[in-house]
Amino acid sequence: MKKLIKPGHLEKGDTIATISPCNGWAGDTQIRWKYELGASRLRELGLRVVAAPNSLRGSEYLSKNPRARAEDLTWAFENREVRAIIANVGGNDSIKIIPYVDSKVISDHPKIFVGYSDVMNLHLLCYHSGLSTFYGDNLLTTIADQAGWHEYGKKSFVKTLFDPSPIGTIDSSKEWTFEASDYVDPEKKRTYYLNDGYRIIQGCGRATGRLIGGHTGIMDLEGSPLELKTEDFDGAILFVEDIPEFFDEEGVRTYFGYLGQKGILKKLSGIIIGKVNENISFSDRAQIISQIVSDQYSNSIPILSGLNFGHSAPICMLPYGALAELDCEKKTFSILESGVS
Repeated sequence: MKKLIKPGHLEKGDTIATISPCNGWAGDTQIRWKYELGASRLRELGLRVVAAPNSLRGSEYLSKNPRARAEDLTWAFENREVRAIIANVGGNDSIKIIPYVDSKVISDHPKIFVGYSDVMNLHLLCYHSGLSTFYGDNLLTTIADQAGWHEYGKKSFVKTLFDPSPIGTIDSSKEWTFEASDYVDPEKKRTYYLNDGYRIIQGCGRATGRLIGGHTGIMDLEGSPLELKTEDFDGAILFVEDIPEFFDEEGVRTYFGYLGQKGILKKLSGIIIGKVNENISFSDRAQIISQIVSDQYSNSIPILSGLNFGHSAPICMLPYGALAELDCEKKTFSILESGVS
């Protein structure tokens, strides 16, 4: 796995830019309140928030103008006052902006970049440009949650981005929600439920490796500039999550079969799996994963599921390329170094 540059850490008074690389909801009239709520919560951390020039022009305009979305990404990386960049929301359309982005802009101006879901495509663009980025909060979903920015997620955001010391153990959140975020009704709050913690799917002992991953759409990037080669997974800890539609039993079978067929499973040190955004057991899928990894590909690598990242809430921050450790005996996951310099 290639060595990545860590961006500089945040301090109070720094500027964070909000962009809409995937979906333009943040600028839609009925959703704009949620953007303002999220921005206000970033300001409470002492950050100055600026919207990229095209980012609030609405979903109709941005869906038809991928170049405008790409221009915002370029603007944010080139702007000397901007120290960090966060995506407003995910979607399924970010791949369209890739042809309009010069990756040299990223490598020449390394800075914090945050988001999840469809934002993965931009993380992989940054990865190929040599920059470590953060699979974490989107502004509208977790930060602007009507029930409040969950303390678990806020603590992870601050620790990871403001503190240049090792991140340490990532504990399981005591509560979580699988309920969908409402983008229209300011009064509709999600209910949080008791969390059952982490689960060992297979393996024993400890595994260390550098973090790489995202959602299962990695399979669809073959032949594109974002494609990850087998060597990118060498000695890594793979993190994976997705929405229930793509992470059902058939989706899990397809994804882990793909990892085996490509020789990726043999390269990995371990795997962590984010909580699926639904209120059903993961047991059947865990059994499928173990059957594929252990039985079909004779691999006993540690696999830990139920972590708080991805489409459920709250979520922690995962820095691409950071050295991490999975301990099966203690049933813990830790990030052994800082995410920022």
